[in-house]
Amino acid sequence: MSKVTVVGAGNVGATTANVLVTSQIADEVVLIDIKEGVSEGKAMDIMQTANILHLQSRLTGVTNDYAMTNNSDVVVITSGVPRKPGMTREELIGVNAKIVKSVTDSVLAHSPNAIIICVANPMDTMTYLIHKISGLPKNRIIGMGGALDSARFKYFLSIALGANATEVEGIVIGGHGDTTMIPLTRYAAYRGIPASTLIPAEQLEKVAADTMVGGATLTKLLGTSAWYAPGAAAAQMVAAVLGDQKKLISCSCLLRPSLIVRIVPQVGHAVVVLCGDPVVKIIVCLSFSTATNRLRIVNLGHILIGYHHQGNRIRRYVRTCACFNR
Repeated sequence: MSKVTVVGAGNVGATTANVLVTSQIADEVVLIDIKEGVSEGKAMDIMQTANILHLQSRLTGVTNDYAMTNNSDVVVITSGVPRKPGMTREELIGVNAKIVKSVTDSVLAHSPNAIIICVANPMDTMTYLIHKISGLPKNRIIGMGGALDSARFKYFLSIALGANATEVEGIVIGGHGDTTMIPLTRYAAYRGIPASTLIPAEQLEKVAADTMVGGATLTKLLGTSAWYAPGAAAAQMVAAVLGDQKKLISCSCLLRPSLIVRIVPQVGHAVVVLCGDPVVKIIVCLSFSTATNRLRIVNLGHILIGYHHQGNRIRRYVRTCACFNR
């Protein structure tokens, strides 16, 4: 029996719970919120689709009763104040940090062995905060950002190509912010065919630009943060963990600070290094100085470029950030 807790019954949290239940990713889902009646009402609404959709998963809504979350395998933290039009994710740090700290303490009191997926904004900062306050191993704290940004990238790419969105390949790395994310246009493809050979460079760059402000665009249109794609992206990560799916999903994770690694074969002006642990395997590509022949990795990172040898060639491929092995 698998159990997942979703903290925060707002738009993102409720959507995450809905996808977890309707896709039958977890046997039991608990939706918890501080506001009286909200999680209970949304859980009841979702479960009233059980007969229609032939669901076997069970969803329970509770108000601030963390005892009901006891022994959760995965906890998704969505609680916090959403963005309003014109706001950056970073402007939410002050208020959301207090919320995330309180939630983390409550969750771990009842599910000390849970894997935590952070969705609350600013996601990268909140993920790092959970590391600092929880003392958990780094392989049990993951930030959901790259999965959403990559999904948006592939959406805009499918529009530009006039292609089926499920047959488009693309990845976004970097931070989960309008100015810090990096859509890797060079590796965007349609069924293995480089997108750069199918559409003009200017159009591909527009796809990247639209991706970077994808969240802000939706906030302006909706008057608040988006929720359908973020909720689905969070549920995708939960499924990867619970099912030991060996999927590679772009995400935020902690690297060992001040880790010194040996240089391996150079690719252009970048170097590929491998680091990680038994649970989260991370491949990072960073610029380096040939004078030192050594490289220092910073705390938060995302997988960039993997590689393997074939004869004397280095065949590069782009995949996403973390391989989840329970």
